[in-house]
Amino acid sequence: MTDQKSVRPARPEGHADPRDELVEHLPALRAFALSLTRDGSSADDLVQDTIVKAWANIEKFQPGTNLRAWLFTILRNTFYSARRKTRREVNDTDGIHAARQATRPDHDGRLALNDFRVAFEQLPDEQREALILVGASGFSYEEAAAMTGVAVGTVKSRANRGRRRLAELLHLEEGEEIEMTDRTTLAVMALNTPILR
Repeated sequence: MTDQKSVRPARPEGHADPRDELVEHLPALRAFALSLTRDGSSADDLVQDTIVKAWANIEKFQPGTNLRAWLFTILRNTFYSARRKTRREVNDTDGIHAARQATRPDHDGRLALNDFRVAFEQLPDEQREALILVGASGFSYEEAAAMTGVAVGTVKSRANRGRRRLAELLHLEEGEEIEMTDRTTLAVMALNTPILR
């Protein structure tokens, strides 16, 4: 039993198999590819793609017509198809665009929330209270002062000392914020714990 793919289709009388002629056209194909790509490596890739496509579609070639013109057409169409495709792609050699597309795993947010809770529990009661009122609950310093029966400056001082101590406990650099990445953690933070401002 013979393999169907290895058997060459019968050609009309007097016409050789065009696959036997492909090698003859390689220099001309490479020159044409070089004129389009202006790069030796890209030209070689383009010629290779052209030969692969021609070989795979050899039954579409009309015996007795110009094989070189058929190959040039395949090469040209391959070149412009690739060019259209790359126009839609973003050149990202530095990985900047890819970094914007990346998402952190959900567990990062839960780990950060756990670290936050541990650090928050270490604050003195009055600092936690000030952060809960001013940070999480959204009250103004004046409202928080009226609720706790202390001066506005005292509430501000307690909240600022609490924020600084939290940053120390969480090993945050100046200006760095805690990143919460999953929606569940963000919802918990918004509803139940102070948000650093």
